Amino acid sequence: MTNQQFKSGFVSIIGRPNVGKSTFLNRVIGQKIAIMSDKPQTTRNKIQGVYTEADSQIVFIDTPGIHKPKHKLGDFMMKVAQNTLKEVDLILFMVNAVEGYGRGDEFIIERLKNTNTPVFLIVNKIDDIHPDKLLPLMEKYQALYPFAEIVPISALQGNNVDTLLTQIKNRLPEGPQYYPADQVTDHPERFIISELIREKVLHLTREEIPHSIAVAIDSIQRREGGNAVYVGATIVVERDSQKGIVIGKQGSMLKEVGKRARVDIESLLGSKVFLELWVKVQKDWRNKANQLRDFGFREDEY
Repeated sequence: MTNQQFKSGFVSIIGRPNVGKSTFLNRVIGQKIAIMSDKPQTTRNKIQGVYTEADSQIVFIDTPGIHKPKHKLGDFMMKVAQNTLKEVDLILFMVNAVEGYGRGDEFIIERLKNTNTPVFLIVNKIDDIHPDKLLPLMEKYQALYPFAEIVPISALQGNNVDTLLTQIKNRLPEGPQYYPADQVTDHPERFIISELIREKVLHLTREEIPHSIAVAIDSIQRREGGNAVYVGATIVVERDSQKGIVIGKQGSMLKEVGKRARVDIESLLGSKVFLELWVKVQKDWRNKANQLRDFGFREDEY
């Protein structure tokens, strides 16, 4: 019997849009549970990723990038991000080493001043800048807020991520194992599948489609006597012109979205997948509370 106590806790990852929060979470967990895109505001809900070792469990919460809201969906995302700060044992404030300090960081730091939770500054994307620029950047942030630790990493390459995990574990209180050791997220498969499809639309349409898309899973069926899973999903856009872009010439874009999404879904489910996609227009859905609820953005859960 060992005297070592089990440590556990909840860790929020915050930061401006597109600093690499989801990339970091996927790196730590070892599989894709948060979608990645080089477009801002990819993450819309809290994504809980669970990292378990023999002596500890870290439950990560990847929040929407903190930004000034422009619509009801933006208001929801900001509320999720700010409420999360009150619920956790540790906050990771992630910044982009390449972009450096910006107005968005000032906005976040002002909000951090209202919390008593310890905050680590995580300087991400260090593989993309000259080492001589790193120390001055860290000193600039350190002058603005009393960070408990400052850790430079590359979430994409994995540089210094293990060191960061050790420092997080050292800060966590003794506590129970909240989730089974083999569980990596608390989100249902339906949510992750919808996010994987949305990710492919964002990647393939590039600047042509803003963040005005949502994905609703209509059905997931494993038919009797077969190993295959049948998934039906609807991609929702706000305008007819966007519908045309998502479908593509003779359905080519929608076919490619389905092809790429199916690979990730098969990896998630460990089964052969038949994926059927539709595209529907729901005008201005991001400003309609009932439609936000339909797509899983429920304020009462936060």
